[in-house]
Amino acid sequence: MTKEYLLGIDIGTSACKTALFTKDGKVKAASSGDYPVYYPKTGWAEQNPDEWWEAVCNTITEAIDSSGVNPAQIAGIGIDGQSWSAVAIDKEGKVLTNTPIWMDIRAQSICDRVNEEIGAEKIFGLCGNMLRPSYTTAKILWYKENLPEVYEKTDKILQSNSFIAYRLTGKVTQDISQGYGLHCFNMRTGQWDEEMCERMGIPVNFLPEIVPCHQIIGAVTKEAAEQTGLIEGIPVAAGGLDAACGTLGAGVIHAGETQEQGGQAGGISICIGEYAADPRLILSLHVVPDQWLLQGGTTGGGGVMRWLEREFGDYERSVAAQKGKTSLNQFNEEAGQIPPGSGGLIFLPYMAGERSPIWDANAKGVFYGLDFGKTKGHMIRSCMEGVAYSLKHNLDIAESVGASVKELMAVGGSANSALWMQIKSDVTGKPLAVPFSDTATTLGAALLAGVGVGMYEGFEDAVSQTVKITRRYEPDMENKEIYQKNYGTYIALYKELKELMRETAVNQKKG
Repeated sequence: MTKEYLLGIDIGTSACKTALFTKDGKVKAASSGDYPVYYPKTGWAEQNPDEWWEAVCNTITEAIDSSGVNPAQIAGIGIDGQSWSAVAIDKEGKVLTNTPIWMDIRAQSICDRVNEEIGAEKIFGLCGNMLRPSYTTAKILWYKENLPEVYEKTDKILQSNSFIAYRLTGKVTQDISQGYGLHCFNMRTGQWDEEMCERMGIPVNFLPEIVPCHQIIGAVTKEAAEQTGLIEGIPVAAGGLDAACGTLGAGVIHAGETQEQGGQAGGISICIGEYAADPRLILSLHVVPDQWLLQGGTTGGGGVMRWLEREFGDYERSVAAQKGKTSLNQFNEEAGQIPPGSGGLIFLPYMAGERSPIWDANAKGVFYGLDFGKTKGHMIRSCMEGVAYSLKHNLDIAESVGASVKELMAVGGSANSALWMQIKSDVTGKPLAVPFSDTATTLGAALLAGVGVGMYEGFEDAVSQTVKITRRYEPDMENKEIYQKNYGTYIALYKELKELMRETAVNQKKG
């Protein structure tokens, strides 16, 4: 039987997306399964990896059933996942505790102490990233100090994609693109640094063997086949970071090319051909060999609109069936009635603190400029514009340290909104191209498997056969001038409120 399909699995923050692709990148079938984020305390955000696996099993079954494809026709499976997980498993592979996810900032005090003891510059010099609470490192140390019973039983720490790969194959691995989440990872060599492991108090045996993202690490086991509807023996690639797979799925594989991410989180991934770190940004290795990604990662991406719709979209949901339009499509229409600049209403999208470039766990979301003349439409549009300002903020920092960005390849659910894409183009002054909206990240994961099993001659071949531009947006310079004024206020607002946000956070902790 001809093996002509690739399966991609995306472990996102809000849902698992699974898609079956043909060799030319077309979606044969797709399925999505939600799972919750738990917020047990202020600053905490965690998920249950077993719920990821349940969603994976369900979505694979649904995708196969709806496609009519015989699982024997699947040539390989690739997996991508959200960053900075810390999935603690014991020797039998049992999950020992919920994993804090990338939004979790509970370990700030641990980071402060370790940065002082070892030296923040020394840590940064090794791995190209500052030690901050959202990274995997801080979560392992938090386990050690706060969950000793978990720490003592831990055999390995896995990332989101490597956990799913383990459930599929029984093989424990660590792909190279997710290594950046640990500050004992040498970003130049792509290997663990045992001296830094010792200084940080992280046992080397907690850390799986590092492998290339497209390496076939094993095959679907009999048990996994029974749970997913797959067949035993399908090759599985190591997979990689979701942002990096989305970058590959957008066709960004050469130095200077840039992906703009509009999933739950927002951000950019600029492909660079040599090591270049900046403490305000994020540096990782690409899923494509011998390339790095200089990244800006924000907490306020498409998740801002999901929050807004959940809290303020009752009316739109109630008339969705009658109008034949989803609540989010109605939100787009309402925002489209408002002129650029939202009448001076400005939104700071710091909904879970903020990552790059300000790295402030105390930062909060803010609407500035409300008055009786403002409508829900103003609020919706200002949220879109606020996310675009956070994108520009990261771009400005990246370009100030030498990165060259000519065009943005936009992916993620936000790319479904033509209005939001035009706003981002106008705010940044950059052309935007949309290769895919919802499937670029999952496609990138599938392409890793395709390269790994030899379906493609390499990454150039994979991209040339699969990535097609569907829409383009050019910046409107008149709108850019309007946005530039608001952007100045956006930057000033955070500077003015930063100390107040810190004081408020301190007072809240005191109760």
